[in-house]
Amino acid sequence: MTSTLEFEAEEEGGAGAREFLPLSDPDVTLDDIAAVEAVLRSSRLSSGPRVEEFEAAFAAYVGRKFAVATSSGATGLLLALLAHGVGPGDEVIAPSYTFREALHAIALIGARPVFVDIDYWSGTIAPAKVEAALTDKTRAIVACNTNGHPAPWDELREIVAKRSRITLLEDSTEAIGSKYKGRIVGSFGDASVFDFSQPGPLVCGQGGMVVTDDINVAVALRRFRAHKMNERSSVVVGSSAPYQVEMCDITAALGLSQLKRIEEILEKRKLIEHYYFKHIKSFEGIKDPFISPDVTEIHWFLYVVHLGTRFSRSSRDSIVEDLGVENIEAAAYSAPLHTQRRYLDIGYRRGDFFVTEKVADRSVALPFHAHLTESHIAFIVETMKDASVNVGAGAAIY
Repeated sequence: MTSTLEFEAEEEGGAGAREFLPLSDPDVTLDDIAAVEAVLRSSRLSSGPRVEEFEAAFAAYVGRKFAVATSSGATGLLLALLAHGVGPGDEVIAPSYTFREALHAIALIGARPVFVDIDYWSGTIAPAKVEAALTDKTRAIVACNTNGHPAPWDELREIVAKRSRITLLEDSTEAIGSKYKGRIVGSFGDASVFDFSQPGPLVCGQGGMVVTDDINVAVALRRFRAHKMNERSSVVVGSSAPYQVEMCDITAALGLSQLKRIEEILEKRKLIEHYYFKHIKSFEGIKDPFISPDVTEIHWFLYVVHLGTRFSRSSRDSIVEDLGVENIEAAAYSAPLHTQRRYLDIGYRRGDFFVTEKVADRSVALPFHAHLTESHIAFIVETMKDASVNVGAGAAIY
């Protein structure tokens, strides 16, 4: 397939422009295109048989009994909360540090998000902080497999086991394929949510999936998602108003095609990870991603590096700008949710979560996809080294 990386000059830049290295570039093959074309030539474009095939295949992939396709990871989490009876007046514990904004679903259903701090090294939710935040109003804990790194699921499950009426939800929107103690992510929560938009490895435009082993939850998820034509006169089904957040067959066809070769896609990304590690390890000012001893396999969402404490948030932003000047798309990995206006209005302020802010202020997401080469990675890292010198920061102190 033709990639954006095969064009050495952007249209406006002319023949002498430097090659653009995007943060994300989906791995789309001729087979993927053929799968979508087959649906486009069919009589069914909206939610139909391809969605059902994708659901069945994805449930089998993560080892769950049921899978329900949605329009996005955010709507998937919203439906999962509703299916477990979470609503206005309830509290939901979650980390503020995440790239995806699926956690906005907590506020959208009228529940109160109770943010807690993270582990400094893994970036995942800290169990001790979760336990300290529990109240009589806590109805759910949403733990994220942050940037592909699994959360400490055994410890979280122990916390939930001590309490009644608390649901443990797994946000795997960034972690398809990763494993914790030999088990694949998506198998730990009472329900688990995935997302299929960029920059993940399985990309089908937009779309999400909720997986569970509870048939009652699966039924509730489907009823909140949408009503089928033959259900619209049903007194039982009609008791709940659907959100109309289905996945269409076009999206499902692309997702199903990519799922069939997900191991190949993940292996290609592993090679890029190896290139990054090879070149970054020689640079004292950048810390490559941490991997917990309990993690048996990891597949990064983005390649996120952490700058030492001599760097500030403004110097991080300057490095991102310098990379952009060289046509390298980079970004701050996370703008913590508790610092966003929606949550300032309910009492959160910058300074509330020291570790979250310390990590977020110094994290840089670098291009990470299968169309990169070792020479690209070498150029990215060398450019970042030069940029760190330009901002006047010294060696890293973690």
